[in-house]
Amino acid sequence: MTTSFQTNPYKLSDLMRECHEGKLQLPDFQRGWVWDQDRITDLLASISEGFPVGALMTLDATGEVSFAVRPVEGAPSPSKDIEAYLLDGQQRMTSLYQSTYTTVPVSTQTVKKRPIKLHFYFDIRAALDPDVPRSEAIVPVPEDRIIRENFGRDIKLDLSTEENEFEHLHFPIDRMFEAHIWNQAATAWIYKDLAQRAEHLKLVNDFMQEVVNNFTQYQVPVIKLGKDTSRAAVCLVFEKVNTGGKPLDAFELVTAMYAADEFHLRDDWKERRKRLVSSQPVLDKIEPVEFLQAISLLYTKEVREAAAAAGKEPPAISATRNSLLQVPLSAYQKFAPKVEAGYIAAAKFLHSLKIFKARDLPYQTQLVPLAAILAELGNAWENDAVRQKLARWYWSGVFGELYGSAVESRFALDIRDFKPWLSGGAEPQTVQRASFEERRLRTLRSRLSAAYKGVHALLMKCGAEDFKSGQPYDQAVFFDENVDIHHIFPQAWCKSVGIGPEIYNSIVNKTPIASGTNRMLGGVAPSSYLGRLTKGNDNNPAIAPDRLTAILQSHEIEESYLHADDFEGFMDDRRQRLLTIIENAMGKEALKEAEVPSDHDEEDYYAEEELEAAE
Repeated sequence: MTTSFQTNPYKLSDLMRECHEGKLQLPDFQRGWVWDQDRITDLLASISEGFPVGALMTLDATGEVSFAVRPVEGAPSPSKDIEAYLLDGQQRMTSLYQSTYTTVPVSTQTVKKRPIKLHFYFDIRAALDPDVPRSEAIVPVPEDRIIRENFGRDIKLDLSTEENEFEHLHFPIDRMFEAHIWNQAATAWIYKDLAQRAEHLKLVNDFMQEVVNNFTQYQVPVIKLGKDTSRAAVCLVFEKVNTGGKPLDAFELVTAMYAADEFHLRDDWKERRKRLVSSQPVLDKIEPVEFLQAISLLYTKEVREAAAAAGKEPPAISATRNSLLQVPLSAYQKFAPKVEAGYIAAAKFLHSLKIFKARDLPYQTQLVPLAAILAELGNAWENDAVRQKLARWYWSGVFGELYGSAVESRFALDIRDFKPWLSGGAEPQTVQRASFEERRLRTLRSRLSAAYKGVHALLMKCGAEDFKSGQPYDQAVFFDENVDIHHIFPQAWCKSVGIGPEIYNSIVNKTPIASGTNRMLGGVAPSSYLGRLTKGNDNNPAIAPDRLTAILQSHEIEESYLHADDFEGFMDDRRQRLLTIIENAMGKEALKEAEVPSDHDEEDYYAEEELEAAE
């Protein structure tokens, strides 16, 4: 990817005029202006002393890359056609435009993020004093140009008229580029006495020479990207130069590109997201870039298949940032309804796996290929044989822990491999490469871990029933009874007998339990709470012993270990039971502890899990 560019110095006054006339505007992916008053003051001080404040970067607007644009904040509606997009330097140009080129008060904020409107002045005496830091010579003044004290009762400095500015020797920075007019008015003003007139005029003249001239003669280096610059290069360049801000995501850039064709992607996405999450809590964390990735998978797959049919070199299926920028508006409009339907089907599929909430979703990223696969399958996914293969692929990704990093390449393999698999083709790479080690169960302690969440859902999928009510955890019970994952051997009891959290917090000692049931069990020994369940009370009818046995078996729990309060025996037995249901879900055997090389450090898994949680 090559990009042509030139670097030339531009007068600050010319840049301000171009912002005012609309020749230089912001592409719509640029974020709002956020600098506070102290940063504006520092910028003004630097320019007043002729110090460099960094280069700008613009893009020639006459090329093929076209964006929706908006003026620099505070500038009027453009009166001329745009000539260049401002890619880097928004904060500086907006700060300078508002503070030096327009008399409208600067809408900024205090260092504590409180919105405020200000005008900025130079205290001329302080600006000429070599012992006063230049930033301290800049005075922020309220919107009415009056500084008050004593809770607003007394006026400390009134600059609301030009005459008061002359008298107090305070120069309005918003008149910087017409300072000669202000100077002429100051010269013509009738002072109280000739001595004061002579002193003030000398100070004003010195100020014009030593400070104002630094603004009017100031030049800014501008890197101007040529009109041949690609969309991907614009995105990459912006990301590289925007190290101090929030990284640009592809959705913002695509939004600006589509807006050039009068399509409002942000509004379209807002409506789609509202439809998706309103009745599907499991989709609550869906991001717009993920939606675009699913569209890109389908679009690039279609392009690849068309190229192959025409005997041409087939391009890759892709969901990378660069591929998202190449999705034309026509492709978005074609595939967006299908992908939306794919996400709705994904939510239904996840519900069948007993994954009901976004916080319990093992991998948010796995939703992208899942939605794309279901969008391609249409109603065919509801066929039992298809659902079984889909479930096997899904659990393989979860327990193989394959969607934590470098996910874009896996997305492409998923959409490439899944449909042929249904017709007798090879297993998808995700299914082939997935493996689960028995000892991983010892280190699954964080509820942020994908495999941890997977066990939680899989237990419910395999028929776990509530200890107290005996109800299976369908969607209604899950939400009505506030079902979550809780300790089987209670935490308080484990602590009392000296069992550490690195052991009792293992997923092996956890199972889905309704919140009310968990409160009833309390922190006592399992043998005690089993007695409560079989004896019952006025609020909780007794559970027949054989029924309780069946309920515990639905959680893969051997009841005898609980009656004996045998924690060690319970952990060994249940680990094997959980391993079996994981193997059944993945359709392959796990790697047993005895088969793991001796130098394979268990704590490597724990470190990986903590990193996962942090990310």
